[in-house]
Amino acid sequence: MPETALDITLLWGALGVYALGASLAFAGGPTTQPTRRQQTCALALAVALLLHTLSLALRWDRLGHGPFTTLHEILSSNLWSLSLVLLLAWWAVREVRSVVVGALPVLLVLGLWLPMSNPGAGHLPATYDTPLLYLHTVVGKLYLGLLLVAVALGSVPVLRQSVAGLRFFMGVPDDRRLDELAHRFAAYAFVFDTLMLIVGAVWAQDAWGRYWAWDPLETWAFLSWLALAVALHARATVRPRPAVFGAWLAGVFVLAFLTFFGVPFFSTAPHKGAV
Repeated sequence: MPETALDITLLWGALGVYALGASLAFAGGPTTQPTRRQQTCALALAVALLLHTLSLALRWDRLGHGPFTTLHEILSSNLWSLSLVLLLAWWAVREVRSVVVGALPVLLVLGLWLPMSNPGAGHLPATYDTPLLYLHTVVGKLYLGLLLVAVALGSVPVLRQSVAGLRFFMGVPDDRRLDELAHRFAAYAFVFDTLMLIVGAVWAQDAWGRYWAWDPLETWAFLSWLALAVALHARATVRPRPAVFGAWLAGVFVLAFLTFFGVPFFSTAPHKGAV
């Protein structure tokens, strides 16, 4: 089997196992107890990540660069990183196991969008030939992954405002505990978001001779950072209800998601992100 076909085949296999794990997570319902179905779901996610890692590694070896240049590569690498952070959080924090379903819509969007993108090779710009690219990418993916976990935790108090949501999340910890954990993960996300902006500015100085130019991607990235900063400040001072804080975090994630995957479609600046 040609190498090109192998990495694509592995990617399709990973997407299939991701779908299986998501189905098991939703069918099993929210619970913090280590049920057999929940453990099977975690195992499926681990297998999917393994297949996905092999696919990314083969593509990296074939093209000579990491998954940084095309929409297909960025969708794929973000699906991988979000799933990895979610699995690690599931393993480390018991309460996360009961709210995984809150993260599934985001993974579903990426999983459905990825096969529709062009898997062809892209051009690696000269400005990407720097260690700053790897640092910028790592902290950016950690930021988005931690924010997704925070949203999953914060979404439960929001959904509990309805009778159906209250019934569905009956076995999940109380809103105050989820709000506390959502705040904690959002604070971690804010740290990595700040590092992403700092490293990006240093990279911009090296690439274009300026730290900041308010191009569309930089502007949207700053607005995402500001929205998260305001949410954390309000949580520490005004102390909004868990449902309000959860809804605000969801809005921040939407803004961040559009920054990662929306701005590059209309930006004409050199700093475009996914191309």
